[in-house]
Amino acid sequence: MKINEHFLQLKDSYLFATVGRKTAAYKAAHPDKDVIRLSIGDVTLPLAPVVIEAMHKAVDDMSHKETFKGYGPDQYCYGYEALIDSIKRSYARKGVALASSEVFISDGAKSDCGNILDIFSDDNVVLVPDPVYPVYLDTNVMAGRKIVFADATEENGFLPMPDDSVKADIIYICSPNNPTGAAYTREQLKAWVDHARARDAVILYDAAYEHFVTDDKFARSIYEVEGAKECAIELCSYSKTAGFTGVRCGYTIVPEALVRQGVSLNKLWARRQSTKFNGVSYITQMGAAAVFTDCGERQIADNINYYRRNAKIIADCLDSLGIWYTGGKNSPYIWLKCPNGMSSWEFFDYLLENAQVVGTPGSGFGKNGEGFFRLTAFGSEENTRKACARIKALLQK
Repeated sequence: MKINEHFLQLKDSYLFATVGRKTAAYKAAHPDKDVIRLSIGDVTLPLAPVVIEAMHKAVDDMSHKETFKGYGPDQYCYGYEALIDSIKRSYARKGVALASSEVFISDGAKSDCGNILDIFSDDNVVLVPDPVYPVYLDTNVMAGRKIVFADATEENGFLPMPDDSVKADIIYICSPNNPTGAAYTREQLKAWVDHARARDAVILYDAAYEHFVTDDKFARSIYEVEGAKECAIELCSYSKTAGFTGVRCGYTIVPEALVRQGVSLNKLWARRQSTKFNGVSYITQMGAAAVFTDCGERQIADNINYYRRNAKIIADCLDSLGIWYTGGKNSPYIWLKCPNGMSSWEFFDYLLENAQVVGTPGSGFGKNGEGFFRLTAFGSEENTRKACARIKALLQK
């Protein structure tokens, strides 16, 4: 028996586990201190009433022989019709037409970001931005793939553009971005689509935060760009859109037009899912199906606007301090430059010790994250205001 030795190349622990341990150690040593977490992007508002109502009805369905559900359609490869149709309607509102066979239900975008790699050879070269959401990097390290980086820096607004000198077969793009909050315009995404098509590459496009986009110049789906269906797979989540972080549901779009080596990637993904995945529960899917109804869209908009206001509170605080940042608009993340030349972990310790505020050190997302720091807008408004008051008082000294 041999282990997968590629796992030994990973860091000892996941970034957010390290943040959690350091925070817990501080709280244990200072039980009287009120620590505010603006680090992990977990939502705090409850599910929308229309979602709860739909889930209650689904629970009742499971209690009667006539409406009981066992395995889902095609062993959950695609999902229940009500959910698929609601997702198609959501895309139609963005001007994108989808076939039902192109929509795959999952337990979240994080899982599919890693699982989708099953349909690609391990000798493909993967391009990921730096800084990067750790899952993109770690899942490819686990598979032993060669990884190259697209440098995201202060100079390019943390939005790297295609480099014709770099050859990559799989390209990860997240917009609005986690961790930087930066978002690509349609014109910038068109450059990536043209780049991928010219090189027969596939873009894995993470659209988990698309509902936070308010400025029309930014795309909410890569399929708003001409030609994207021939080169891109889009991964989406209900976690931040509808507060499903603890419920778990997402969806991945694999267009029928996406073909490589004469093989449909849609068919490969369907085959993979039917073999390795037993799906998302009927109860969860019915709750998710309510999200993109007219009533659901209004109710989730209330929650998203709440988090947008939190982001503005943080952005206004940083503006008043003259601190450079990206995000905070069209995104729930704020990516700030550490003041006074501090390193990312120095600023983490400084904020925790002196303001009892927890964020995420940028260096945990890659070498280009050194000297930067991520705050999230997913806390309560009360705690967000309190945290910003503490940060302002500390940095104005």
